[in-house]
Amino acid sequence: MSHTAHIPSHRKPRRSASKLALRAGVAGGVLSTIAVAGAAGPASAEPVTETIEMPTLGSLGTDLSSAVAASAEASQQEALDQSLEAQEAAALQTAAKEAKKAKAEADRKAEAERAEKARQEAEAKAERERAEAEAEARAEAQARASRDSARTQLSTTSASSDSGSGSGSSNDSGSSAGSSSESTQVSSGTAASIVAFARAQVGDAYVTGGTGPNSWDCSGLVQAAYAAAGIDLPRISYQQSSMGTSVSLSNLQPGDVLYWGSRSGSYHVAIYVGGGKYVGAQNSSTGVVERSLDWDPPSGAVRLL
Repeated sequence: MSHTAHIPSHRKPRRSASKLALRAGVAGGVLSTIAVAGAAGPASAEPVTETIEMPTLGSLGTDLSSAVAASAEASQQEALDQSLEAQEAAALQTAAKEAKKAKAEADRKAEAERAEKARQEAEAKAERERAEAEAEARAEAQARASRDSARTQLSTTSASSDSGSGSGSSNDSGSSAGSSSESTQVSSGTAASIVAFARAQVGDAYVTGGTGPNSWDCSGLVQAAYAAAGIDLPRISYQQSSMGTSVSLSNLQPGDVLYWGSRSGSYHVAIYVGGGKYVGAQNSSTGVVERSLDWDPPSGAVRLL
């Protein structure tokens, strides 16, 4: 321990540089004021004695403290405002990100729902088309089976007619009665063959220029039906209706050719099958159908047998 430690110090406390500067500034200001006042007065004037109230150091300290406190408070308020603005900006940015994310998720779900709906509709459409195709195939198979059966029966009937005709000729070639009977049998067998062929095509498609075996137009069907009975007809409808003899619609027989329009200018033909009905290749919507004469009354008829 130092031997002078117990001796109290008599040194004056050092004044801070700020306080010394403040006092020097105050004194300098006072002296400057006095000097200016003296210089401004007239030279001959008597000295003016003026009392100037000097601010006390206490009041200056209080004012300075207030100014410092106000500045600190302003700085603190500004810092607080900036902090709030930063927080608000961050909150807005976060909200915008969340909204964008939510919208993207909603769009994704909506797109997934649309895709699922489209897939279900496509599957349903494919199922309907498959069912329709199967139904159409079954109907076509049944129609083909029916036509094949009718054609087989037609071949059997034609063979029987030819056999009966040949037998009648060999038994009594000079008998007029036998000849008449043979003629009747041949005509009856020919008409039956024509009618059977025409009915066997019901359900086939209508195609312009079609001549079979599964699609026809009106004159193509009539030509093929007569060809099945061994009779050749022209291809065009007005040529077919111009052949044979004209008959009344009230005196029709199976196998007669019906026509629509004038006899030499017909635009449609069909085959009368008996019972007030006819078979014809009508149009692309109906195909080959069997209809009543009342459904579409013809203009006239011709007999070729």
